[in-house]
Amino acid sequence: MRRHRARLLQLTAASAVTALAVAACSSGNASSTSSSGSNPIVIGFTEPLSGSFSADGRASLRGYQLWAADVNSHGGLLGRPVQLKYFNDNSDPNRVIKDYTELINQDRVNLTLAPFSSLLTIPAAKTTQKYGYALPEGSGTAPSVYGMNNNQGDPDLFGVSTPVVDQMVPFAEWVASLPAAERPKTAAYPMVSDPFADPPVQRAQAILQAHGVRTVYAPPPITQSDLVPFANAVVASNAQIVVLGSVDVPTVLTFIHVFEARKFYPQMFIAASGPDQGAEFLNHVDSANAEAIMVPDGWYGGEPNALSHVMVQDYIARYGGSTSGINADVAEAYSAGQVLAAGVTGTGSTDNQKIITYLHHHPVQTVQGPAQFDSKGRNTAAGAQSFIFQWQGGQFLQVLPGNAIGSSTIERTKPHWQAGG
Repeated sequence: MRRHRARLLQLTAASAVTALAVAACSSGNASSTSSSGSNPIVIGFTEPLSGSFSADGRASLRGYQLWAADVNSHGGLLGRPVQLKYFNDNSDPNRVIKDYTELINQDRVNLTLAPFSSLLTIPAAKTTQKYGYALPEGSGTAPSVYGMNNNQGDPDLFGVSTPVVDQMVPFAEWVASLPAAERPKTAAYPMVSDPFADPPVQRAQAILQAHGVRTVYAPPPITQSDLVPFANAVVASNAQIVVLGSVDVPTVLTFIHVFEARKFYPQMFIAASGPDQGAEFLNHVDSANAEAIMVPDGWYGGEPNALSHVMVQDYIARYGGSTSGINADVAEAYSAGQVLAAGVTGTGSTDNQKIITYLHHHPVQTVQGPAQFDSKGRNTAAGAQSFIFQWQGGQFLQVLPGNAIGSSTIERTKPHWQAGG
């Protein structure tokens, strides 16, 4: 999920095109080999194209489709075209199990990729592991995803993005580093019950508490659908910092609407997910009310990363829109495809056991940066960092860590809400 900018910035625009093709799809001679007459390599997966994760699922699907199109434009994998076979899992973990079982046993797909979210990645990984399939994934990075493997070596899952538990650490450490007179004194930590949303909030709370920021509201993870009472409780706490464990745009919107109606103005507001969804977020929250909202994320379209820049160009050419409107889920899915491609080209085969062994012993470069997988499938590459992004003037900007290439100056205080936004 995080990138190693210094190295990638050394690429020229021309070499970036070549590098992207190699990283994404091909062996030494595949780019010059026609794949039109070869049997396709069929890659199966599901995505939540309806249900609670549908916005992310659609973005993730675009990432896979874009990756496959780029692969095929450069000769395919091993001289064979890539063909995607996917189902709509309707954001249902039980449906995920059924669909992956069908993909493997009935459709006989050669390879698999994971769906969006930790909640759906877990049943996908359990199913693919049962049949010995490698499962690269970009968005299932909760501790529970890696914990399901216990102490097994060489698991079949490969999480290209930074583990989610680390994602809010830069924010918490930045707050802790502020002079005592400037540091907010209180914080609230509302969280929906979700394996992705909760761990980063809980770790941020531990860091902030250790540095004197008093917790004024921290309910157990929320399991009910009506979030309004919890948003009202945050207002009643009068917290200066709100750290929200959210999973989507609607969760964030509920809290924003209550805060606006109650004229509650937190000094800082960071959410686990939602504000990172580009146009999907700004379509519901105008730029004035998005101003200074923060979110952890591993990628954004304007980042000075040459490989990413080429992917952005390809995305806009295929789907339209603008750089700032590209959902980070696209890059996460695209990166997972690159990991799978690296295993195929590195082994010269679609043998899943060979691919699994290869990926545990070879680093991979992706549009999110470097990936090196440990025995549980976590990305532990030195350049795989955590970053914080903030909406400023309608732009999604990287602000933490402040010494990273391309980082912008952070807005310390969130402006008041604007009525009707």
